[in-house]
Amino acid sequence: MENGIPTNLIDLLGKQYDMDILNRILKGYREKRYTTFRINNLKANICDIEKQFKKENIKLRQVQYYKNAFIVENADEKQIEQLDAYKNGQIYIQSLSSMLPPLILDPKPGENILDMTAAPGSKTTQIASISNNKALITACEKNPIRAQRLKYNIEKQGAEKICLIVKNACMLDDFFSFDKILLDAPCTGSGTLQEGAPKYTEKEFTKEAVNKMSQRQFALLKKAISILKPGNEMIYSTCSILEEENEKVIYKILDTKVAEIVPIHIENLPLLPTKLNGCICVCPTKEYEGFFMAKIKKKKLSYKMD
Repeated sequence: MENGIPTNLIDLLGKQYDMDILNRILKGYREKRYTTFRINNLKANICDIEKQFKKENIKLRQVQYYKNAFIVENADEKQIEQLDAYKNGQIYIQSLSSMLPPLILDPKPGENILDMTAAPGSKTTQIASISNNKALITACEKNPIRAQRLKYNIEKQGAEKICLIVKNACMLDDFFSFDKILLDAPCTGSGTLQEGAPKYTEKEFTKEAVNKMSQRQFALLKKAISILKPGNEMIYSTCSILEEENEKVIYKILDTKVAEIVPIHIENLPLLPTKLNGCICVCPTKEYEGFFMAKIKKKKLSYKMD
């Protein structure tokens, strides 16, 4: 363990990236990240929130590609949690990287959307906010305790038209059919580490642990493709920067010939190289957690995956 960063994770990253890129990642782990949040436009608007923060002498920086997202320059998360805007559900504290999948999903009013691993609800409520409560959202969470937290956040944010299912998403019935799916898959969290924060251990980044996580991710992705409507798109994302959890999982689906990659284009992101064209992998920095995203389109054909 090197200052809270597991040695075997550094070894895995060293095999995947060259020394210059590895040093970028390690620098990102060492940075103290800004607190970031998004405005919940179901309860507030930009002008109202800017006035509240100005009154508290808290400096904000708006994110260029997402007008509802802000970087807090002179306050931490605990300070933000004391504000009425947070307590009333007018804002949601969320990493910038975590905000990307719902943006790329681009939910529209009337669409039937599945959030496969929804707790604690950051992306579920963001989908509701982006669609102005006009999308039909199914939020799936297998853990009953986490599902309660999801329910709390849904209600606090004023999100409506959300059906909460306490169930492993892999076990969803095949009669379900969705216009869009967000699979923010469980992962090792290799993109979220911060030096000096002893959240992770060596055992979480053994080859066996990473392979086990990869198998779980593929099972979820395989299920997602099976219940996504032909010709439609889904987002696969993780807060990992390891290819075993990202590109290699996607390759397994592409090998079945039932899906294809739709290129993602967002400017001004600190990106790492990926081995799959069209996908993006965000490098950990002061503003971003490490994060991987792929937009996947199900082909218009009849098939049955083994």
